[in-house]
Amino acid sequence: MKNIAIIMGGYSSEYKISLMSGNVVYQNLDKTKYNAFRIHVFKEKWVYVDESEAEFPIDKNDFSTTINGNKIKFDCIFNAIHGTPGEDGLMQAYFELLEIPQTSCDYYQAALTFNKRDLLSVLKPYGIKSATSYYLNKGDVINAEEIINKVGLPCFVKPNKAGSSFGISKVKTAAELPIAIEVAYKEDNEIIIESFLDGTEVSVGVINYKGKVTVLPITEIVSENDFFDYEAKYLGKSQEITPARISDEMTLKVSAIAKRAYEILRMKGFSRSEFILVNDEPFMLEMNTIPGLTTESLIPQQAAAAGISLEDLFTNAIELSL
Repeated sequence: MKNIAIIMGGYSSEYKISLMSGNVVYQNLDKTKYNAFRIHVFKEKWVYVDESEAEFPIDKNDFSTTINGNKIKFDCIFNAIHGTPGEDGLMQAYFELLEIPQTSCDYYQAALTFNKRDLLSVLKPYGIKSATSYYLNKGDVINAEEIINKVGLPCFVKPNKAGSSFGISKVKTAAELPIAIEVAYKEDNEIIIESFLDGTEVSVGVINYKGKVTVLPITEIVSENDFFDYEAKYLGKSQEITPARISDEMTLKVSAIAKRAYEILRMKGFSRSEFILVNDEPFMLEMNTIPGLTTESLIPQQAAAAGISLEDLFTNAIELSL
């Protein structure tokens, strides 16, 4: 029996969703193959949490825990941390140094995809399109006229390096821009401001399934809110339609682009890429490498549509990493 540590929590605003994702993994792991351990990773503590919610500290020197005098080490890490330090490369680099296999992509790919500006810049030479954008670092002079001349109105103001949907605003007037920038700076010290793309939003899951890069059925996102924000994503304020109501031709086109991005970046594990389809052209918004794994999340929905159970999905991720 392999010991599997499911890491969850994290240091970002999205830690509650990560705890939900981690618990879904815990509940659906094949208990005949694996001993599953829930590990909470927070700034103030790293702890193993047992069935009775008792906590045992994690020794960061070797990522082990001691229970009743028995030292427990782990054969594999199932990474379910959204945002930092699980999705931005920090945990991946740490586990690589400790030589413990883990289910997500490698540290460089995690750091790159977590940074929207850098991800889109790397993919652009390969013909993968994205919105017109303007970048700001905290402390930069804000020239509203210059920004609007470049990206137009309405536009989106987003944290550049944040895995969640916090801190995003849709700006419709020049007066709203400084407020939106302040909101984004609460989540990150870098900001991306993008032109508004008026089209169909889709989410495309790509995984390595049994050794083969596989594109899952595509989800169309219809938000009740002005865009796919935190409420829409996690509080049921959106309609998620799998498979998406798009033509077979567009399905093939956007699937090929998502798969190509996965392969160009030499990805491993899960990825979920978001696109806006405008006049039969897919524009990439971002790629998530630790997508939500709650029962309401998109990757589990897409896997179910492909006939892949959660147990099979999670077993596949562990077996490929071992």
